[in-house]
Amino acid sequence: MPVDSELQPMLEAMSGGPLLKDVPLEQLRGGPSPIPTESPVPLPRIANRLIPSDRGSLPVRLYYPRLGEPLPLLVFFHGGGFVLGNLESHDALSRLIALGADCIVASVDYRLAPEHRFPAAADDALAAVRWAHADAAEIGADPHAIVVGGDSAGGNLATVAALRVRDEGGPRLRGQLLIYPVTQLRSPRVGSMARCAEGYFLRASDMEWFADMYLGESRSETNPLASPLLAPDLHGLPAALLITAEFDPLHDQGRAYATRLREAGVDCEYSHYLGAIHGFFGMPASIGRRAVAESCTWLKRAFVA
Repeated sequence: MPVDSELQPMLEAMSGGPLLKDVPLEQLRGGPSPIPTESPVPLPRIANRLIPSDRGSLPVRLYYPRLGEPLPLLVFFHGGGFVLGNLESHDALSRLIALGADCIVASVDYRLAPEHRFPAAADDALAAVRWAHADAAEIGADPHAIVVGGDSAGGNLATVAALRVRDEGGPRLRGQLLIYPVTQLRSPRVGSMARCAEGYFLRASDMEWFADMYLGESRSETNPLASPLLAPDLHGLPAALLITAEFDPLHDQGRAYATRLREAGVDCEYSHYLGAIHGFFGMPASIGRRAVAESCTWLKRAFVA
């Protein structure tokens, strides 16, 4: 089917620019996100924090839908290919999720490549999850109702964090919200990576550039903490909702990860959005709103499972 009619004009506005590798990094980071978002919804409290990590302080922004009793917590990692994105780029989305899922959202400003290559972002993700559990009471969260989530590169970090807490001493997580996640870096140009290589906002060449920025000259793309699709064992991971988009180079690797989770006995709901493009989640269009609403409904179930 064609690109969703509401997304098509947004896609046209976002397309046609130079390859990311041909634009100075300062310019890429200096402007607003090219992805349109909903208007920010008001919340009763938003708080910026610095949390401890092995390499110093890590900025986190907390979004509260209401005040009073302890609330469940989503530890959220933004997309941007491990190179772009920040707290501001995902501010409106974090607000929507906090309000829709009636949970605190902790948006994590992890270190970016190429200044900080793999495994810096993965280490920050693990540090954020462990902080969230250890300091849950202090921030008004329920330590027994924590979910990790993220979009694109952030989806990668969420599931990598889930793998690491499984293997490295906890804490126990209630779920993983994986929005068109990167599950295999430097994947070959076949399937959706070839079919959607051009013309749908995220280009295959941009994904290759992101991987080079994150991994450098190393061959870490075979490391499961960079490419969780290659993890030998996915048993024992928390329940997941995994969302993919039809016109997205990452579609096949997201679907493959959902299949592997199910084969490992993980309760994984897989939701594929026809007509959608990479980045549609949270866009001001009906299809983006449906995906956010589905995620919030799933989160409410996951927090009490």
